[in-house]
Amino acid sequence: MGRYCVRVTTGAWLFSGSHNRVQLWLVGARGDAELELQLRPARGQEEEFDLDIPKDLGPLQFVKLCKHHSLVDDAWFCDLITVRGPGASEEAAFPCYQWVQGQGVLSLPEGTARLAGDNALDVFQKHREKELKERQKLYCWDTWKEGLPLTIAAGCQDDLPPNMRFHEDKRLDFEWALKAGALEMVLKRIYTLLSSWNHLEDFDQIFWGQKSILAEKVHQCWQDDELFGYQFLNGANPMLLRRSACLPSRLVLPPGMEALRAQLERELQNGSLFEADFILLDGLPTNVIRGEKQYLAAPLVLLKMEPNGKLLPMLIQIQPPGPSSPTSPLFLPSDPPLAWLLAKVWVRNSDFQLHQLQYHLLNTHLVAEVMAVATMRCLPGLHPVFKLLIPHIRYTMEINTRARTQLISEGGIFDKVVSTGGGGHVQLLRRAMAQLTYRSLCPPDDLADRGLLGIPSALYAHDALRLWGIIAQYVEGIVHLFYHRDDVVRGDSELQAWCREITEVGLCHAQERGFPISFQSRKQLCHFLTMCIFTCTAQHGAINQGQLDWYAWVPNAPCTMRMPPPTTKEEVKMATVMGSLPDVRQACLQMTITWHLGRRQPDMVPLGHHKEKYFSSPKAKAVLNQFQTDLENLEREITARNEQLDLPYDYLKPSRIENSVTI
Repeated sequence: MGRYCVRVTTGAWLFSGSHNRVQLWLVGARGDAELELQLRPARGQEEEFDLDIPKDLGPLQFVKLCKHHSLVDDAWFCDLITVRGPGASEEAAFPCYQWVQGQGVLSLPEGTARLAGDNALDVFQKHREKELKERQKLYCWDTWKEGLPLTIAAGCQDDLPPNMRFHEDKRLDFEWALKAGALEMVLKRIYTLLSSWNHLEDFDQIFWGQKSILAEKVHQCWQDDELFGYQFLNGANPMLLRRSACLPSRLVLPPGMEALRAQLERELQNGSLFEADFILLDGLPTNVIRGEKQYLAAPLVLLKMEPNGKLLPMLIQIQPPGPSSPTSPLFLPSDPPLAWLLAKVWVRNSDFQLHQLQYHLLNTHLVAEVMAVATMRCLPGLHPVFKLLIPHIRYTMEINTRARTQLISEGGIFDKVVSTGGGGHVQLLRRAMAQLTYRSLCPPDDLADRGLLGIPSALYAHDALRLWGIIAQYVEGIVHLFYHRDDVVRGDSELQAWCREITEVGLCHAQERGFPISFQSRKQLCHFLTMCIFTCTAQHGAINQGQLDWYAWVPNAPCTMRMPPPTTKEEVKMATVMGSLPDVRQACLQMTITWHLGRRQPDMVPLGHHKEKYFSSPKAKAVLNQFQTDLENLEREITARNEQLDLPYDYLKPSRIENSVTI
């Protein structure tokens, strides 16, 4: 006879507990035993039982559980079960972190991470094969739009597997925040009902309610060239700017601009000329909103880096030259103020489109979803890479499913207020997909390719590289615990299947764009896993959070333009500027949605601080602890630096980076 101490932990979310009775069995190498206990798990509780079992079960392999119900199936969210057997110095952990429902038996293997074995009689090998077969039926691929990454097969969030759904706390907050935003929008519409909408100051009528400190700064200084240039380095979208290697071929300088050409060539030789080219938008169909055609441009901006690190615009070409306009007009800082301002507004509108669709939706959300679906289909719960990645795919499938049914769907938010809505947004995503390379998702490569390394005022670049290094060290620490040699990586069939699933299936044969279809070494695996975690955490944080600050003052980042781009500078009047910017209804909706999507989430889990204990070995826990320590050190570095800055850059402070794509 031996005494076993069993502890059962229930999730802390709303409705995690259950009124149904739960039955447990212990399964060991030498036998199994049904536990005689009355377990009706309560939310957020840890229940402990001491039980005498008449036989020696040997080393524990599984805990099996079954939830019985008579009339109502009251689902239970089980976090973790631990068991200390007779004479054992440590508890055996059986991670669950999933919903238990129905009357089937759920088997939880002992939680030590392990690679697949060749022994078909191994009980753990049989378990992982059975688990993957079940998961591949539950997690199926679907095509949302041809030419884009595949998605989870779910018509709406209710179709998702239960373990990929928002917990009730998150769902209630998400939906109540939408209702609160809708109410605020109605109040703003009422407030402006009898007011004029003829001057930039009229936007003040709706600039109240939920807004950040930086949003107020943008409100005050948005017309300044310095702030305009700053946003390319450290704003909501720091992903487009690059150092110029030559003057862009689309730039046609008309006669009389020899002095400007000489200045541009001088900056080019000094390495201080930069460009932002929005050519991806050229020729896209534009939206029609309430019967009114909307407009889109494909600007080119050339900027110079001052010795003090300030990035200032030198010229703006709103549209590329074409058959009807072989010399597209160039707008300069010396032009009439309203003409120069309207040119910058056109750039900010174009940046809104690329930021939201290419760099936010595609490069973080949709890529993260591919990783999530492939992980659930190819990696069993015992696999160390599954345990490494699972905290970083929390809620991603649901937030993306909601986006496809509410934000970018037919009749969704994009169709209602964004100039690329109505179909242009899908064409833009397809164009962006062709530019989605493996290097573009890895900051050391991407920043080098764009010539942005070593620029003191490039705060996104600095913090992204620091975070990449910290994540890479964490990944390497975990990988080296389980893969002692490169041939172990090559021989892991589950890992290789996961790699192929991402590149060939989810990303639609992305090996043509540099993504691997197999892993040949530990170094290659570590690099890919670092990219996965960085994309799902830091990169999404950098791209998502800025909406709250830079988009609240609508003229700084208009979602649509209601008049065509100007062709002459003298014709630009205040009526032209206001007639081009979003109307009051569009502006209110932009403010509401960007606040909702950019705000800090109440159940936010900071990077590296998930509470789930997927790894049970002391060495793996030590690697995670070091990761957390490194993040805390970086937090202090960024805080100290920001105290010296007029505009603090906070988006990559570890405490502000969410552990997965959840919003």
